[in-house]
Amino acid sequence: MLQILPSRIGGAAENMALDFLLLQRYPEPEVARFRHYGWRIPAITFGYSQRWEEVRMQAPVDRELCRRPTGGGIVDHADDWTYSLVVPRRHRLWKEPATLVYYLIHRLLCDILLLEGQDVEMQQEEEPGKADGPAVCFKRPEPHDIIVRSTGVKVAGAALKRTKNGLLVQGSLARAPLAGLDWTRFEAALHSGLADTLSLEAEECPWPEFEPDQEMHLIDQFSDPDWNQRR
Repeated sequence: MLQILPSRIGGAAENMALDFLLLQRYPEPEVARFRHYGWRIPAITFGYSQRWEEVRMQAPVDRELCRRPTGGGIVDHADDWTYSLVVPRRHRLWKEPATLVYYLIHRLLCDILLLEGQDVEMQQEEEPGKADGPAVCFKRPEPHDIIVRSTGVKVAGAALKRTKNGLLVQGSLARAPLAGLDWTRFEAALHSGLADTLSLEAEECPWPEFEPDQEMHLIDQFSDPDWNQRR
């Protein structure tokens, strides 16, 4: 089953903590989980391996900062559509290379956007010239990212984390370059497309019942300077 969880709005640490909790706690080992969520205040998340001081120097002063459990670069969540997908270890996708997982999800996103009339395509090759410091995710497309065909502007990126429990994908779509997109219709098509990609049946489900201290412990962890400034 692919559980479609209710949308929630949270702070940066809460959003990262809940994504990680969904990866850590499985009531059923055959269940994949998908959720779309929003941000209580404009925030920036950055990849697990990024250096804090370099991120802080590039981030606007009015943004809440939080290190993600996944990799990738700096993502500004001031005006984006954010999602996460958790796939259990028993699913065949857990064993696949990260590049293939990334491709499959972005191929699906690209196809849906094309059907919705958006002028997009997948980035085929890495752009020449690496910028100094951590990459600002939506300023430099990587292979299999989704870009506007006519301008090269990046509209979708994602990052992954694989553990003994499963695979977490955290993704983001920039709203501004996708003017006119019906986001409700897009989300419904994404639910259906993910179910087909994973060979699972999608079903809307209530939020899992976790122990309150489990959630608060992880929120505290992702809020802790020791976590965010660890590198």
